[in-house]
Amino acid sequence: MSTTLVGLLPLVSPRTRMLILGSFPGEASLKAQQYYGHARNQFWAILQAIYGRSPIDVRGSSYQIRSKWLLENQLGLWDVYASCQRVGSLDSHIRQAVPNDVACLLDACPQLQAIAFNGSESFRQAKHLKALALHMYRLPSSSPANAAWSFERKLAAWRTVLQPYTLMTN
Repeated sequence: MSTTLVGLLPLVSPRTRMLILGSFPGEASLKAQQYYGHARNQFWAILQAIYGRSPIDVRGSSYQIRSKWLLENQLGLWDVYASCQRVGSLDSHIRQAVPNDVACLLDACPQLQAIAFNGSESFRQAKHLKALALHMYRLPSSSPANAAWSFERKLAAWRTVLQPYTLMTN
């Protein structure tokens, strides 16, 4: 019997234009209390490549600096599930998931224009968010479990979706 795990709080600001939704933090992320905390997850490397005109090395920086950088680029992070039962980190092991109230972010993020779903499990929840009238995009998972996609292939897919939401001053 597995215990109920509780996810992370949203990482957003009033300037957030694009919200990236994962499914639920993996064991390493929960332990560190950081989004995409697994060393082999390609999330931060992908964003660095897309929003890379930055004086800092995002991947080598502290979580506090990465979070600030993310918000400065008008991005936000959260997960589709607030809690679940799961053994290990695989999405396929998620049971008894309780969804997050993504609609509650609309007041906190008045500039929100789009949601990008990081992986197929998070994208399954897109149908429940159609009433938000935001652009919605499915992205290949940045997880190391998604080994079928090379970094370059993931980057190309992510760039296509995120590029229109990059700051012009970047």
